[in-house]
Amino acid sequence: MLRVTVDASPILPKPSGVGFYVVKLLEGLTRLALEEQDVAIEPLYQISLKNALKGKFSAPEVLTQYSNLRYFPLPVKATNLFLHYPWLFLPIVERSFGLADIFHGTNYTVFPCRKSRKVMTIYDLTFLKYPQFTDSVVAKYGDRVRRCLKWTDLVLTISESSKRDIVEYLGYSADRIVVTPLASRYDLDYKLSLDQNIGYNLGQPYILFVSTIEPRKNIVGLIDAFDELKRKQNIPHNLVLVGQKGWRYEAIFERIARSPYRDNIYHLNYLSNDAVAMLYRQAALFIYPSHYEGFGLPVLEAMTLGTPVVCSDNSSLPEVAGDAALYVNCEDISGMAEAMEKIIGDSQLRQSLIDRGRQQAAQFSWMRTAKETLQAYRTLSP
Repeated sequence: MLRVTVDASPILPKPSGVGFYVVKLLEGLTRLALEEQDVAIEPLYQISLKNALKGKFSAPEVLTQYSNLRYFPLPVKATNLFLHYPWLFLPIVERSFGLADIFHGTNYTVFPCRKSRKVMTIYDLTFLKYPQFTDSVVAKYGDRVRRCLKWTDLVLTISESSKRDIVEYLGYSADRIVVTPLASRYDLDYKLSLDQNIGYNLGQPYILFVSTIEPRKNIVGLIDAFDELKRKQNIPHNLVLVGQKGWRYEAIFERIARSPYRDNIYHLNYLSNDAVAMLYRQAALFIYPSHYEGFGLPVLEAMTLGTPVVCSDNSSLPEVAGDAALYVNCEDISGMAEAMEKIIGDSQLRQSLIDRGRQQAAQFSWMRTAKETLQAYRTLSP
């Protein structure tokens, strides 16, 4: 029996980003464990210092379905101390969740468990390639990742683009890096509830952006392009931005306030899966002009739900979108405006992108992610 402990600490009450990946990975691995019966998957949750001080030793609801859920004995804030002085904490740590064959750190960190082989997921290297797009917490990831790589047996990442970055910037051996692509939270036949409080009138045509509101996503550039498109083509469309505020978002909202078309720009905060799906399905197009992505999951979500896509031609995005998107240079404001105008003005092109997008999206699934992850684990088992 292959025992694998998976760090579930990135999961928040409203999962997104890394947390969403861990939710879907655990679901897939647990299903495979039931089918194959020679592997056991054990989620591990590390509480925050704030909750520890309040005596709240509980995990998000999505993790309560796992009867074998274990708790890490140190709060998240103590992780750096543990990584610098592991010998002080290892006996306590290892007693708390046993001695699994493999320990999988899912958020740029893996603990140096003495009896386990160690796997670490590195999603992208924004903090090394584009430090100007990171906050003070993420900016420190470089030191942490390098320290963990000293005892890491295998790295998982989510695109060939990120794999190349890990080799180039961290000097880690390519033959010890396995790419396990992500998948959409929706499937091609996703059924949604029509009873949704979205906060936007779907009767008004719109261009859609979905992701965290932060500088790396190039939202200021998108607003520049939207302004140009409205000015030159006089289209009736609005711009709808969906996502939680990340860091340094102030300049983005200041730019919206300066736009002559500010009354046509809407920001919607965190929404349910169904609400976001409805927005994808009704949008004239989806645009993702990011400066850099480890994968670019919203692009795949849009394609899955039949939305034509415009996205940047950099990093991992061509891997994800294949031949099913219009590509733009993220610095080319006029190019972005022209690409959006092409889709709005050409129904044949729009339908072609929708059809190709669905075909491209069909290549990705969370079961594929889980199977390829389990296969990677097995390469380390005795």
